[in-house]
Amino acid sequence: MTKEKTKGNQITEGIIWQQLLFFFFPILFGTFFQQLYNAADAMIVGRFVGKEALSAVGGSTSMLTQLIVGFFVGLSSGASVIVSQYYGAKRPEMVGYAVHTALMFSIISGVVIMFAGIGLAPFMLEAMGTPGDVLGLSVIYLRIYFIGIIANLVYNVGAAILRAVGDSKRPLYFLAASCLVNIALDIVLVVFCRLGVVGAALATILSQLFSAFLVVACLMRTKDMHRLVLKELCLDRRMLKRIIRIGLPAGMQSVMYGLSNVIIQSGINSLGTNTVAAWAAYSKLDSVFWMMINAFGISVTTFVGQNYGAGKMDRVHRGVRTCMVMTVLASLGMSFLIYHYGVYGYELFTTDQDVIAIGIAMMRYLAPLYVEYVAIEILSGALRGVGDCWRPMIISLLGVCVLRVGWILIAVPLKRDIYTIMFSYPLTWVTTTVLFVIYYLFFGKLKIEKPHTKEAADA
Repeated sequence: MTKEKTKGNQITEGIIWQQLLFFFFPILFGTFFQQLYNAADAMIVGRFVGKEALSAVGGSTSMLTQLIVGFFVGLSSGASVIVSQYYGAKRPEMVGYAVHTALMFSIISGVVIMFAGIGLAPFMLEAMGTPGDVLGLSVIYLRIYFIGIIANLVYNVGAAILRAVGDSKRPLYFLAASCLVNIALDIVLVVFCRLGVVGAALATILSQLFSAFLVVACLMRTKDMHRLVLKELCLDRRMLKRIIRIGLPAGMQSVMYGLSNVIIQSGINSLGTNTVAAWAAYSKLDSVFWMMINAFGISVTTFVGQNYGAGKMDRVHRGVRTCMVMTVLASLGMSFLIYHYGVYGYELFTTDQDVIAIGIAMMRYLAPLYVEYVAIEILSGALRGVGDCWRPMIISLLGVCVLRVGWILIAVPLKRDIYTIMFSYPLTWVTTTVLFVIYYLFFGKLKIEKPHTKEAADA
């Protein structure tokens, strides 16, 4: 038995909390590098080219690329779930169909998005109200970015496949290497070659091509059942239908979260420059919590998927409970650190005392409430691991997105202050948590009942 197979089997046989942490830390560090990757272009362009170039790289273009890539990453979670289930069930032929279909789908989707993005870039940017003095540069950056979108999608699907079979370390290594390449190319092309926005865009797509090459090479070299054979790339209709059925809700959910945050940002914008600056700084501190909880969510999805595929339902439920406890404790620890020491983080972004004062008020209002979101992430991740995606997406749509937007549109005009806006978070977290707990316990595929091993295995 290969080392890779032994590692994969540990998910269905090893100590639960250790296996969850085995996934958690590489995913957490990978998310950190992803944030650094996204910030590198903006930092170097802003320092060495100017504010117009900074706006072109980090403004509307950033929001558009995050929405598009976020949707596809959510969609690729369908491949991750299916691969993890068949891998846990030890069905190599089905793992092969899933791997080759998912990667072929990423290539075809990349081609479609590339041509559509190049053609529609000016219209999308104008629709978002991009200022005229940066519109030209934004179009250039976005069009070059879309030229490299195929590599971006291939990497995300390949990394999802590796995590699905229990390999969470190599996607981290590939992302870290790609991040370093991106920074090095930014320095060469922007600082020394003085290519400005063009240089930043070229650095981005070349580093994405490098990460795609690494993940494809890894999949081709493995001896395990998820091995990639290029001549076997194809679209299996039934497999593609399953991937989209499971992944589409996650992709749509990502887009909806992004759109609801745009609505909240519009409410923040109406309160003045100091509040906008304070919120921007807080979002950087706040992102540490979201990186952490997203890593736990991805971990429990893979853990549940493999154990569900292996028919080990008791282990599935114990894994969900263990992950819930671990995430609650981590969230309480993060709340304590941000509440008491977050002020030092603000001083990294600004020295304006008015901005810092507003930011501290935000931080001390929201930081103690992080734990209210834990069940949403863990239960939705667990349900996604067994392919139960559409109804959880509807719960998230109603409990988070619709309720949050409704609160902003109705309550904020009646009392326009930062606390009214921020209340939308605990309001929607608590409501959605209650809905998820009820669904998980009584209605979903993982509803609590006496486990039937044979039925689980047949599923």
